[in-house]
Amino acid sequence: MRILCAFIAVFLAFASAAHSQVLIMNTANDPPNSTDDYSGICDIVMTEAFKRIGIKLEIVNLPSERALINANEGIDDGNYARIEGLEKTYPNLIRVPEEITRFEFSAFSKNVHFKPTGWDSLAPYNVGIITGWKILETNITNAKSLTQVKDETLLFNLLAADRVDVVVYERMQGKYFLNNSGMKNIVVLIPPLTVKSMYPYLHKKHKELVPKLAEALKSMKKDGTYAKIVDGVLKSLSLKK
Repeated sequence: MRILCAFIAVFLAFASAAHSQVLIMNTANDPPNSTDDYSGICDIVMTEAFKRIGIKLEIVNLPSERALINANEGIDDGNYARIEGLEKTYPNLIRVPEEITRFEFSAFSKNVHFKPTGWDSLAPYNVGIITGWKILETNITNAKSLTQVKDETLLFNLLAADRVDVVVYERMQGKYFLNNSGMKNIVVLIPPLTVKSMYPYLHKKHKELVPKLAEALKSMKKDGTYAKIVDGVLKSLSLKK
C-alpha cells in the first residue's frame, strides 16, 4: 500500500509539473498582431495553441533583432512571427511548420507614388526599414539608400520628416500605426512588395514540442477558433482585413 501511495504521489507530482510548465516566447510584432497587453492576433493564437498542449505561455516584447538573438541563444524559448528559413542564420531555432499569419510587406510613401512590382521597384528611392526584419535586409539591396531604425515609430518619423522617400513595413501593422499616430498624408502603395507566411520558432531544446504545437495550430484552424480570434481582434481595433 505504501509503495502504491508513493507511486501515485510521484505520478501526481510529475503531472503537476508538466501541467504548470511555462515557456517564454518573444515577439517584435505590433498591433494587430501583438499588443502591449498581449491581446493581438498572434498573441492570442500562440497562447491558445500552447494551452492545448498543456503549457502556459508568457510573452515578452523586444526589438526585432534582439528578439531573434535571445531566442537563438536560449534566453527566451522562442520567437514569433517570422518568415521561413531563419534557421539558416539562427541555427538553434526550429520552425514550427504551421503559419500563424501572413504578412503583406508593403511600401509606404508620403511624396512619391508608384505601383510596386517587387523589390527592384524600390531602386530609385531612399528606403527605411526596421533592423532585424530579415526579409527586408536580404531583398532590399539596390535602393538608392537604406536606413535602418529600431522600431515603427522611428521608421514612420523618417518618412514624415522627409528623410526617406519610402518605408517598408507590414500593411496591417502600418495601417494601425498610422490610424493612431496622427501622421497625415502617408499612404500604403498597392500591391504589396510580397506576401509571406509567418511562423513561430522554438529553441532546439524544445524540439519535441514542435510537432505538438503545429498540430494544435492546425486544430484551431479546423474548429474555427483561429478565424474567430482574427475577426475579434480586427473588430476590436476597428481594422478590416
